[in-house]
Amino acid sequence: MNKLTFLGTASAVPDENQQNTHFTIETKDRNILVDCVGNPIVRLKQAGIDPLSITDLVVTHFHPDHVSGVPLLLMDLWLMGRKFPLSIFGLNDVVARIEKMMSLFDWESWEGFYPVNFVRIQKKTMTKLIDSKSVKVWAAPVCHTIPTIGLRIASQERVLCYSSDTSPCEMVSSLASGADILIHEATGEGHGHSSPEQAGQVAQLSGVRKLYLIHYPADTNVDDWILRAKTCFTGEVVAARDLMTIEFP
Repeated sequence: MNKLTFLGTASAVPDENQQNTHFTIETKDRNILVDCVGNPIVRLKQAGIDPLSITDLVVTHFHPDHVSGVPLLLMDLWLMGRKFPLSIFGLNDVVARIEKMMSLFDWESWEGFYPVNFVRIQKKTMTKLIDSKSVKVWAAPVCHTIPTIGLRIASQERVLCYSSDTSPCEMVSSLASGADILIHEATGEGHGHSSPEQAGQVAQLSGVRKLYLIHYPADTNVDDWILRAKTCFTGEVVAARDLMTIEFP
């Protein structure tokens, strides 16, 4: 059984109960971390996930609340004795900035450091990132304040879509078309972000079965957020919470 684990669900400002938005996708042959914030090793262990099992890191965009944990993750995996490669996926500019950020820590001098394979994503619709026996992942640009990708994740029988940070746009609807689950940000209406109602509208337009709201302010009344999304979406609405899991075939 494949599993998605929400490691964090808050928007830019976390609190003691909610970390910034990031999650894992665990399958038979891949363990994918989507975005990387806070102290990644601690959060992975709290979720019962072996940090050394992470095979891939997908960075959706270069805002601090999505990328700040990358140096700690890379260093701590090294100190934990990792030997096998880690693949890091991101848009060209995102990868360049990660490399620049790591150079400040002089990571080239870390003796015995494991291989890191940077995969630069083209800014185009439905770019295939991962194609394994158990999971396939595609990326497409969405409508945030800086270049950002959303994701479509397919296993044998289920399709999940993650909007990442975005205002409502046709690209997200296309990415989520016919998906079983849409995980959509609900920061609040504004430039580069979406309200619960707008997330519901995208879910309805895309024909998904279930909507998970994510990347909402830490002090949010989630019952209110769910009710607002339900005014525009006839399917089931759930507010994602830290360490919540979704199992799928």
